[in-house]
Amino acid sequence: MSKADKKAKKHDRKPRVPTLAKQADRYELYGLSVQDPDHEVKFFDKVYSEFFGRRKPVILREDFCGTFAVCCAWVQAGRDRIAVGVDLDDEPLEWGRQHNLAPLTASQQQRVTLMQADVRSVAKPKAHILAAQNFSFWIFKTRQAVVEYFKAARENLADDGLFILDMMGGYECFEERHEDIRDIDWPGVDAAGKKRKSFTYVWEQHAFNPVNHDASFYIHFRFRDGSTLKRAFEYHWRFWSVPEVREMLEEAGFGETHAYWEGTLKNGEGDDNWQKAASAPSDPSWIAYIIARK
Repeated sequence: MSKADKKAKKHDRKPRVPTLAKQADRYELYGLSVQDPDHEVKFFDKVYSEFFGRRKPVILREDFCGTFAVCCAWVQAGRDRIAVGVDLDDEPLEWGRQHNLAPLTASQQQRVTLMQADVRSVAKPKAHILAAQNFSFWIFKTRQAVVEYFKAARENLADDGLFILDMMGGYECFEERHEDIRDIDWPGVDAAGKKRKSFTYVWEQHAFNPVNHDASFYIHFRFRDGSTLKRAFEYHWRFWSVPEVREMLEEAGFGETHAYWEGTLKNGEGDDNWQKAASAPSDPSWIAYIIARK
């Protein structure tokens, strides 16, 4: 074969399709893996009615909002509802503008306000519900810093306002290199035009220091072609406990606090029935809410 023929054959080859990891959008995968905005809105409504009866919450503030999916679900749930999202990082905010905000109606979009700012520095508007989810406030590693944030949150609540936090725990959370692995449906098509089926979500509990409770966690995504999006997200937090957080909320001036725990089905799975709890089973890994009333 002549050099010219070899060169022509080389050009005839099909271009290599990038790996699924290269094609993947980490924010899309995160939303599919760990977020359920409609569930959050329903839970907010449920607990608000428990505290305030027939009064309806109107203004939501989502701190550490990232792509502010909950803000968007909030304004979709009622014509008069207003949402404010606050985050320091412009990248997830911009992704949310393109993928979460853009599909909303013009009226809904007008009722979402985004602020790129420190959550401790934003003073208005007074919210009926202020939510800090996905353990995001754990970025504050000292009691002083957490109480400072809690005081700011309380100041930003309406008189009939609730502060909603989520928490995780259980002995598996302290086990270094422990991985929580789940297969997640992946809608859409890949670069070759083939229907995508699923990807694998991996939550890695990477490191834990029992002296100061510093902890590192990573999210990885693995794909059917063998490629991996390693450390797509990483978190370096202090691992706070439920009683510590409730004590700090009281120190910050909140009138009452409650832990909400999910019930379980016979197979051990959660039943989505969240209730106030004074005690709970020592599960190896659990998620809970803390509700603080102004």
